[in-house]
Amino acid sequence: MRASLAQNEPKRLAMWEENHVYEQMIAKNEGHEKFVLHDGPPYANGPIHLGHAQNKISKDIINRYWSMRGYQTPYVPGWDCHGQPIEHKVETMLGTEKFNQLPTEKIRELCRKMAVEQVDTQRQGFKRLGVLGEWDNPYLTYVNDYDATDIEIFKAIFDAGAITQGSKPVHWCSHCHTALAEAEIEYGDEVSPAIFVRFEMTTTPAGLEAWAGRLFVDIWTTTPWTLPADDAVICHPEATYVALVHDGRAEIVAEALAERCAAKFGYGEVELVRGEDGEPWRATGEQLAHNRYKQPIFGDQGETGEFIYADYVTLDDGTGIVHCAPGHGVDDYLAGQKFGIPTVMPVDDDGRFFVGDGMGTGGPWSGMEVNEANPKIIEWLRERGTLILHEDINHSYPHCWRCKEPVIFRATSQWFVSMDKPLRGGKSLREQSLEELSKVQFYPSHAIKRIGSMVEGRPDWCISRQRNWGVPIPAFTCQDCGETVMNDDTLDAVIELFRSKGSDAWFTDDPASYLGQSCVCPKCGSHHLKANKDILDVWWDSGVSHTAVCRHRDNLTFPADMYLEGSDQHRGWFMSSLMTSVGAYGVAPYKSVVSQGFTLDGQGRKMSKSLGNVIDPNAECDTRGADILRLWVTSVDTSNDIPCDDSILDHVGEAYRRFRNTLRFLLGEIEGQFDPATDAVPYDELLPYDKLTLARLCQVHDQVSAAYESYRFNVVYRTLYDYVITELSNGYLNATKDRVYCGEKNGFERRSALTVWAQILSMLVHDLQPILVYTTDEAMSYLPASLRDGQEYAALLDWYQAPWTAEVYEPYLAAYDAVVEARAAFTKAYEAAIADSTLTEKTTQAARATLTAPAETLALLSGEQGCDLAEPFVCSEVLLAQGEELACSVEPAHGEKCPRCWNFRELGEDGLCPRCHDAVAALEDAE
Repeated sequence: MRASLAQNEPKRLAMWEENHVYEQMIAKNEGHEKFVLHDGPPYANGPIHLGHAQNKISKDIINRYWSMRGYQTPYVPGWDCHGQPIEHKVETMLGTEKFNQLPTEKIRELCRKMAVEQVDTQRQGFKRLGVLGEWDNPYLTYVNDYDATDIEIFKAIFDAGAITQGSKPVHWCSHCHTALAEAEIEYGDEVSPAIFVRFEMTTTPAGLEAWAGRLFVDIWTTTPWTLPADDAVICHPEATYVALVHDGRAEIVAEALAERCAAKFGYGEVELVRGEDGEPWRATGEQLAHNRYKQPIFGDQGETGEFIYADYVTLDDGTGIVHCAPGHGVDDYLAGQKFGIPTVMPVDDDGRFFVGDGMGTGGPWSGMEVNEANPKIIEWLRERGTLILHEDINHSYPHCWRCKEPVIFRATSQWFVSMDKPLRGGKSLREQSLEELSKVQFYPSHAIKRIGSMVEGRPDWCISRQRNWGVPIPAFTCQDCGETVMNDDTLDAVIELFRSKGSDAWFTDDPASYLGQSCVCPKCGSHHLKANKDILDVWWDSGVSHTAVCRHRDNLTFPADMYLEGSDQHRGWFMSSLMTSVGAYGVAPYKSVVSQGFTLDGQGRKMSKSLGNVIDPNAECDTRGADILRLWVTSVDTSNDIPCDDSILDHVGEAYRRFRNTLRFLLGEIEGQFDPATDAVPYDELLPYDKLTLARLCQVHDQVSAAYESYRFNVVYRTLYDYVITELSNGYLNATKDRVYCGEKNGFERRSALTVWAQILSMLVHDLQPILVYTTDEAMSYLPASLRDGQEYAALLDWYQAPWTAEVYEPYLAAYDAVVEARAAFTKAYEAAIADSTLTEKTTQAARATLTAPAETLALLSGEQGCDLAEPFVCSEVLLAQGEELACSVEPAHGEKCPRCWNFRELGEDGLCPRCHDAVAALEDAE
């Protein structure tokens, strides 16, 4: 029972590696149908954490299960090696000043070195968990073929017409100096200044002529720093607007919000501009379109903005009129495009206003960081009498997923994958992706709603980044006319360059040296082309693994049978893989997707070093052992967030010991003593109690198989745990050990029990093999040859073949359940008899029982499938009687206690019960 997993598991792992157990597992099913679980690449950044362990263990459980079912399960682990975190570490290591002085190729060299080190650190951690795979031949996103594949997929989607270049608002991290995709955004609470501002109108809507020169439009915004880029105000087209009268001014607001605004602004009783008929002046957003107003910052220079409308404007907050800066928001940008509103961008890469006095600069706040400018802009408006109200609000705001700093929306020239341009067959990438998702099997099934809604609502995918460590976007700029150059010929040349020399060559080689005759500007004919500096979004990089790995490796298949990752990957790797695969081939890259929750501490909190609640899988392997972690993964519902702490792992450790003790207990009587191949009793000749138990064993195995196939590991765990603890340890094994320990060594009764014991042992070793990989492998050394499928290692076992099919075992189940129910009634009566001193000897063997049961139950217990209840009750005898309800009474046993087996029987002249007399005689005869 002293497993010493922490000490013994590494020795067993070394033996697996020395004897190429993974390769043997693949060779065993050579020529069979494949099951390819494609590994989502973890980021090569630091030692493995508990989420990594959950992920890799889950994948290994699935691969081992399908391998046992006869599928060939090649598993190629991989790592995502590019991206900002590694580059940031290099910058931190060198210092920003020195980092900025280095040429790009040197920065990339240092990033690659760091990635390689991290990959090896993580590889050792994953192997220690007992995960089998091609650890010496993983996929890495920085190798030449992978670089080339990035551009292969880029070309396919470019040729389909989905890749565009343009100046659109994107999430911009001023700290990391790069655009971000939606998948790289985290939302967190921020306190922002919300302000109501009145803009002076320069045109007069019909019916308000009397207010010309005293007419304003009231807006609300939570980003005062965007006012220098204001170019429009947006109304809802169908909403009705009125004009509030206050202090000699008329101010336009939504009618539905007029009363609330007047109260909030301190205007007192609501007074509206009215016509000659006494009715309030009203106009819809559509009717107000194309009116104009003074630009709030640069209006004195003659700059004006325009009234437009859009359906997304709500009447929930504010004034029902939205200030619009098309360069600082996607919705504003799209609304502005419909009305020809220019996109003004006064903010640089550092998040600071350009220096200047007019539109397109920061004006009074030139050179200032935008958030620093907020209070100064508010004060400036207050001084000019255009600020109506300032209040701070707490709201959800986007942050960079890497540096955790708030981001801004900023229009920059970027590369995009269009979600809505018609592609092959006239359908857009959005439409094709949704169609393909409907063909994918999701576990849990509702997960399709999450990724489906994200595909439905996602904007165009910004795929360009402004960093050093990644795969370049294969675009060139003509140095003579500024034209962007990209076509099939240049793309083919870049693919060949990357495949032969890697993407570093992009930063070192002259384009003329590899473009050849395609080194020409189609606009002006110049041959002076310069390689652009932007790199591909790291999600693109990992997303194309469906081709770089599944299509480029002969032992894998495309589409993959399964992708399995955390639920955050619905907007990450699941999404980028889908976009690039559908964009390039028109099909999803996966046939099924397993979505898992996040690891949390026992109180449901995120693990962090500052809270001191981190569970380190490396440390757990060094103390408890990897099999404990693997059992923990199966003990919880991985489709939800997963709690883990020392207390939880202690409970899992107890469960492990129960499993281990059961295997040890069974081996104690079977190893070297009973070989099913020669000693087993034919199943149809088994004693009745053994037949009932065998039927239940077959049912449990079918339940376990179904749970594995639906990836409900917690059902596998719970089914086997309850079976082992409740039905075996406290039930059948406890009851039949009397026969096994005290029966005649080669007698029929003992062999009948051991026939079932051997099947229980075999089923448990097989059914637990995907989970307790080290323990079941250890047990293999002690199993009879006939239970080992001709193998030496547990990973090479075939799936357990139950002795009976459902058609055979199901008729026994009702009787089995009746025995279990009857035994529970006996146990309750026995405990009462001990409590009231009816029984003085505290052992069930000293009791006899009378069981009363309804006719239907009685028929099951005494019928063809019934058994002698004295054995499952572990008592001297059981009398049956019919009654309305199931009940049991207990009295002292007849007879005397046999000194050999402790059962109460009529003893013979030798002082033994008849069964023990025969067993001893047989031993004496054998001597």
